[in-house]
Amino acid sequence: MCGISGIYNFDRESVAREDIIVAMANKIQHRGPDDSACYVDGHVGLGFVRLSIIDLSHGMQPFFSPDKSIVLTCNGEIYNYKELRHEMEAKGYNFNTNCDIEVLVYLYMEYGVDFLNKINGQFAFALYDKKKEIFVMARDHFGICPLFYAKLDHALVYGSEIKAVLEHPDVSRRIDYKGLDQIFTFPANIAPITFFDDVKSLEPGHYAVLRNNKLEIKEYWNLDYPTADYDYGQKTEEYYIENLNDLLLKSVNYRLNADVPVGFYLSGGLDSSMIGGMMRHLDKEKEFNSFSICFPNTENKDINEQRFQRILSEQVKSKHNEIEFEWNDFESKLRDVIYYSESPLKETYNICSIALSERAKREKIKVVLSGEGADELFGGYAGYKFDGRREGNIGYKDLEHLREDEVRKQLWGNPDFIYEKNENVFRETKQAIYSPLLNDSYKDFDCLKEPAIDHERIKNRHHFHQRSYVDFKLRLGGHLIADHGDRMTLANNVEGRYPFLDVDLINFVKTVPPSLMVKNMEEKYILKKVAQKYVPSQIINREKFGFVAPGSPHLLKTNSEWINDLLSYDRIKRQGYFDPDTIERLKKMYSRDGFILNPPYDLDLLIIVLTFNMFLDIFDVPNV
Repeated sequence: MCGISGIYNFDRESVAREDIIVAMANKIQHRGPDDSACYVDGHVGLGFVRLSIIDLSHGMQPFFSPDKSIVLTCNGEIYNYKELRHEMEAKGYNFNTNCDIEVLVYLYMEYGVDFLNKINGQFAFALYDKKKEIFVMARDHFGICPLFYAKLDHALVYGSEIKAVLEHPDVSRRIDYKGLDQIFTFPANIAPITFFDDVKSLEPGHYAVLRNNKLEIKEYWNLDYPTADYDYGQKTEEYYIENLNDLLLKSVNYRLNADVPVGFYLSGGLDSSMIGGMMRHLDKEKEFNSFSICFPNTENKDINEQRFQRILSEQVKSKHNEIEFEWNDFESKLRDVIYYSESPLKETYNICSIALSERAKREKIKVVLSGEGADELFGGYAGYKFDGRREGNIGYKDLEHLREDEVRKQLWGNPDFIYEKNENVFRETKQAIYSPLLNDSYKDFDCLKEPAIDHERIKNRHHFHQRSYVDFKLRLGGHLIADHGDRMTLANNVEGRYPFLDVDLINFVKTVPPSLMVKNMEEKYILKKVAQKYVPSQIINREKFGFVAPGSPHLLKTNSEWINDLLSYDRIKRQGYFDPDTIERLKKMYSRDGFILNPPYDLDLLIIVLTFNMFLDIFDVPNV
C-alpha cells in the first residue's frame, strides 16, 4: 500500500507547484515511509510515497507507458496481476518490473477505463493521459483504498487522505454540516460527503474522468443482489459450501502474495479465525504472526477473548502477539486516532485498532489479513435474525409511524425497511444538540431529506439482501474498512488486506440463497459450515461477542481536565456548533450513578461531541 496525491491545474500555462505537491505527500508519509517521488509535467503534478510490498527494488512509481504519454500512480494491490500480465504479454506488451501495479498502464492502453472490470484488488489510482489530455481517478469495488479530492475553480486536488488535500492553500477547512449530521445518523459519512465542505470522497466502485476541466464521475461496479423472485435452482447445500471454500482459499492465497512478512489479526471470533486457519492450510511450513488485543485485568474480564484467541493460535501454530491493553494515556491515544481517522468517532475502539498495527510494525510485519466483510455478507448482526419475523407483520400505524415511513421512504426507498432507529424522532434529538446558528440552516443539511443509498439496489430484494446491501455500503465501506481499517493500519506503515472482500467471492455470494445465510435463527450458517475444516468447534459455536470500548460516561467519571475543557460550557458556546445548555444536560445525565449506555442500541451522543471538538483542534477548523 502507498499514498498518492497531486494537482491538475485547469490553466495549462499554470505550472503545478512542486513545493505544494511535496508538502501534500509529506502529510501522508506514514502510508509510504520507504520512498517518495514528485512528478511535474507543466500543469499536472503527481506525488507518491511508497510502502514496499512487491518487487522491493523496482516497484517505485510513477509508472509510464513506453512513449511516456501515460503516467500513473497507485495506492493498492492488484491480486490477479499475474494472470493479467500474462494476458498483456501475449498481446505484445513488455514489462520492466515484477510489480503488480505496472500492469495497469498497459491495461489502460489496451482497454481504456473499461479495464477496471478486469481487476481483482484493492486500489485507488490517478492516471494522466497526455495525448488525450484527460485525467482519470478510480477507486476499488469496495472502497478499501481511500481517495479524496477537491474541485476548485482553478484546479483539481486529490490525495489518499484528507490531510494531503488540505495542504493545498486554496482548500478550505470549513465544516460540511451534512457530514456532521451524517455521523450522528449513520455508522459513518456516506461518500462523497466528508467533514470538509471542499473535500469529497470518490465513491467505491467509481471512477472520475477530468476532460476539458469538467469532472465526470461514473459507476463501474456495485453490489447487485438478485431480485426476490430469483430462481436459485436445485443446487445442494454442499455445492455452496464447496464453492465458498474454494473461493475463500483462493482469496486468502492472493492476499499472501508479498515480498515481505505477512501476519493476521485474531479477535477470537469466527471470521478472523477462519482467515488464520486458511493461511495455515495454504502454507503449513510458515510460522505466521498473529495479533490480538486482550484485557487481562479484572475490570475488563468480561470483554477478554484471550482464551479463544489462544485456542486458534495453538491450532495454526502462529507466533502469537498479545497486546495487553490498558486505557492509560487515553487523551494522546485518542488524538492520534482522530488525526489518522480524519473524523470524529462514535466509539473509541479505534484505539485498540491502532495498538494492533503498532505491534505489527514493531514485529516488522508489513501486511496483515483481517476478517472484515463477513458480518455484512453472511448476516452476522442481530438484525438479520429478526427481519424475517418482522416481515409482513406491520399492523396499524399511528401518525408518528407514518412520519417515520416518509423518512424511510426517502432514505431507503422502502417505508418498511428498518435499519437502526426511528430517524424521525432522532431528528429532534439532533436539533436539540445543534446550536441555534446551525438550526437556522438545518433544512439545508438535513441528511434525512435525500437518499442514503441507491434505492434500486434494495427494491424488490429479499429482506436479508436489503440489510446486507445497506450494511455493506454504510457500515463496512464508510467505517470498518475506512477509519477502523485502512487509516489505523497505515498509521503504522502496515497494509491491511481483507479476504472476504474479493470481487470473485462476492459475485458468488450474491447467488447463495438467503435461507443458507441465517438458518433456524443461526447467523452465518453457511460460513460456519465452511469453517468446520479450519476452526475449532469452541470458536464456531460460541455466542457472537460484541466488544464495547469505554465511552463518554466512563470518561466523565474520571473528571479529567482535558475532558472538562473539551465539553465546557464556554468552549461549546464559542465554537458555535452545539447548544451548550443541551450539552450540560447530557453531561449531568451521563454522570449519574448507575447510568449505563448499551451500544449499539444506545448512541453515545457525548463521545461524538467530545471527539468532534478534538477534531476541530487537530485540523485547525474555524468556529462557526
